[in-house]
Formats: sequence, structure tokens, C-alpha cells
Amino acid sequence: MLRNITELRGYAIRATDGEVGTVDDFYFDDEDWAIRYLVVDTGGWLSGRKVLVSPLSLGQPDFLGHLLPVSLTKTQVQHSPDIDTSRPVSRQHEAAYSDYYGHPYYWGGEGLWGMGGYPGSLTAEGRIEARMEARWAAPADTADDVHLRSARVVVGNHVHASDGDIGHVQDMLVDDHTWAVRYLVVNTSNWWMGHQVLLAPRWVDAVNWAEAKVTVGLKRSTISHGPRYDAAAQLDRQQEQALYQYFDRPDYWTPRTPGPAPEVRP
Repeated sequence: MLRNITELRGYAIRATDGEVGTVDDFYFDDEDWAIRYLVVDTGGWLSGRKVLVSPLSLGQPDFLGHLLPVSLTKTQVQHSPDIDTSRPVSRQHEAAYSDYYGHPYYWGGEGLWGMGGYPGSLTAEGRIEARMEARWAAPADTADDVHLRSARVVVGNHVHASDGDIGHVQDMLVDDHTWAVRYLVVNTSNWWMGHQVLLAPRWVDAVNWAEAKVTVGLKRSTISHGPRYDAAAQLDRQQEQALYQYFDRPDYWTPRTPGPAPEVRP
């Protein structure tokens, strides 16, 4: 099911022996457009320290209770590697984090999550293989991973069509099974009477984070006349099919050969 990123903020994170804090932000990578970490504010428990929790640790979410359980103890979280969430997260920090929790490296293999398609999809053998693949793919001296982005930062970015500005990113829709970012919710209020439309990250031609701009190769009129998005209603597969048919783009649920990644500028 697809979830609004903004609505997931504030969800409680519950370890096996008690709550550790609330979701403050999300880190996603702008190559695969997948949520890699939840940024958790531990509040008074750890003197306001923010820690990262991988979707690999998540159990069955309780969306009615606004609760995300994790297969971690409070002690594990307390002694997890320190990561300054106000600065870029380096690959070395990610490797240290994964090693600490025994997670596979998501950047190894051809799947969205290393050798798997969703968190928790790997067998014990697959986890070992994924870690070996990733170690070969990322040397120890790899610089800061500039592909990890804050969801708070992308919300508000201007959206630029092929013939001019069309709106700004209002929200993001994430798949709560794979934790892939499926859509950017674009608010066209300054141009087209205030309605919202959905654009898939696959349709993004370029992202300029320094200028806070997302560029898509679609005309403003095409975007503005697309199916309207209602945040109060659950998006179903039929509506998604209509969206992809309107924009004449291949859907994400049909297997296909991956294409080139969009241009990304720091």
C-alpha cells in the first residue's frame, strides 16, 4: 500500500523492550528512489539524539496505532554508531551501521535491497552474498554518498516542466512493502487552480539539489490535465493504471529491463 511520507512523520518506533522515539525524517537515495533509513528522534531518552533505523529492521507496521515496531533492543539502538544527520552520510558510516546490526548492504546486487526486492527478502546465504557484492562495489575510501537525500529537503522543491515551472513537490508516496518512492505529489496551486498531480520518479529527467529543482520532460499542459490526486482517498491499482496510460509510460509493477538513471547534480 502507498503511504504519504508526511503522514508517517511522528510515528512511534517501538523496540522489542520499549519505545525508542518517533520518526522525524527519511533518507532516500536519488538513484533508486527508495527509503534507506528512518531518522528517529529519541527525545529525552537519549538527550535528543537522532538515530537511523533501516527498513530492514521493521516488523509489521500498525498504521492505525501510528506505530512501527523494530526487531531491535533499546540497548542496540543506544550503542548504535553515531551519525550526524545534519551532514551527508558517508558510505563508510553506512557500512559501519550495517555491520553493527548485521544488515546486508543495500548497494550490492541488482535488487532494490541488495540481492532482494524488499526488506527482509534475503536468506542468510543471500545476506552474505549481498555483503560481499557490496564490498567489491564500494572501496573503503569511498567519499560521502551524495545520493542520500532528506525527504524534508525534497518537499518544497520546484518542479520544472519542458516549457516552464509547473508547481512544487508537496509530498512523496512510498510503498510500505518495498519502501520504494513511487510518486512525487506535485502541487500546482500557483499555476493550475491548486490541484495536485502525481509524477513517478522514473519520469524525472534531472534533479538539481543546489537549486532545489526537479525537471521532467513533460509539458505543463500535459501535467495539468493529468488525473488529479486526492490525498484523502487511497490510491488503488486501477487509478495507477489510468495514470500511467494517460502519460503513456511503462508501469513499475511489470518486470522490465532497467533504463538509465536520471541526471543528478549536487
